[in-house]
Amino acid sequence: MEGLKLSMEGIEVAYNSDIVVLNDVAVTGRPGEVTGIIGPNGAGKSTVLKTFFGLLRPRKGSITLGDQDITRQKAFQRALEGIAFVPQHRSVFADLSVRDNLLLGCWPFRRDKKRVARAIESVFDEFPVLAERPNAAASSLSGGQQRFLEIARALVIDPKVILLDEPTAMIAPKISKEIYALTRSLADRGATILLVDQNVRSCAEIADRLYILELGRNKAEGTREDFASDDKLREMVSEWMNYKIDA
Repeated sequence: MEGLKLSMEGIEVAYNSDIVVLNDVAVTGRPGEVTGIIGPNGAGKSTVLKTFFGLLRPRKGSITLGDQDITRQKAFQRALEGIAFVPQHRSVFADLSVRDNLLLGCWPFRRDKKRVARAIESVFDEFPVLAERPNAAASSLSGGQQRFLEIARALVIDPKVILLDEPTAMIAPKISKEIYALTRSLADRGATILLVDQNVRSCAEIADRLYILELGRNKAEGTREDFASDDKLREMVSEWMNYKIDA
């Protein structure tokens, strides 16, 4: 995988034109790194990912992918540029088979049959649990297997950037560990990963850099080592999560 730097600067996003949910927010994801975005409920974390993917359009600020300004691009254009998004809530097509769900992820290059075949084979190699049931309806999968299917569908485009919104929410601990290990592995292979997570401990264990948001604003940022060594940064986390990030 070959990641690209993804950045937002001075971003302001509002719902219904007057409810500001992001105010002058700046976040950057880098190739080969997991960038964790943490904060209390309502901080605007998921809104950051939706804005990165083009589901929400900012009133102010800019978004860049590598050297390209993509602020006005629509979501499907950003997908074509190599940005994949796995939302928090279930997004499988329940009545379709595992294979057909994956084929829908191949839509941007659907006419290239050889590439489609390679992409499907590649994700089946990555997710043996899906390869065992290619014709099973997605609705018949367990919650953890459905989450794997969502991630696999995002990977068929060989993305440069992967946006993960609470990937382990409502998932069994054993599967959650596998998802975190996969997330770290994808970054180690070169992808740019932005991870929104309420599980500060697990996020801090795999993240290279952390951003804290509060009430739609940047509150703090730094490397994992910064958060482990700086008393003020540790206090920011512990005051709303009662959790200490250790070195």
